[in-house]
Amino acid sequence: MSNVLIISGSPSATSKTERVGDHLARRLAGEGIATEHLRLRRLPPRPLLSADAADPDVAAAVAQVERADGIILATPTYKAAYSGLLKVFLDLLPQFGFAGKAVLPLATGGSVAHVLALDYGLRPVVQSLGPRHVVQSFFLLDKHILGLDEDLSLHADSAAPLEDVLAQFRKALDGVPHETVLGRSA
Repeated sequence: MSNVLIISGSPSATSKTERVGDHLARRLAGEGIATEHLRLRRLPPRPLLSADAADPDVAAAVAQVERADGIILATPTYKAAYSGLLKVFLDLLPQFGFAGKAVLPLATGGSVAHVLALDYGLRPVVQSLGPRHVVQSFFLLDKHILGLDEDLSLHADSAAPLEDVLAQFRKALDGVPHETVLGRSA
């Protein structure tokens, strides 16, 4: 069984991005895929900002990344870029922290003018971490996120395309297990 880690990069406790991450976790779990949801805003700020990977909470978060077969990066869009909170976390990962993993970059934002923040800002950082496969990025308009908590639903204009991207991600998860890359064996 695959293990997927959803990493939410929103600093807000009322984040739509985080709710989308919860929604995706429930969807994948319903398909028999083990999921965890790492909310970066809950990590201690001082160790996170100083890249103190020895801090127990930060070390536990890095270990979650290491164990995962797939990563979904969920970030709000601020100033036409992914969140600084996500950037700080990605910066403290080892050079090949995504080695052998399938990765789905996902962003939320108020305007389609920010769509390219994923491919021009986040994708190069993700690629530098050595993933096996990065699926098509997905940008979700805030106004397409409907409902609350477990009742979250998506506007039809976003629901179907997100389904397509999730299907790509699931296929990527079925690829070579991450333990078999970079000289590691299963």
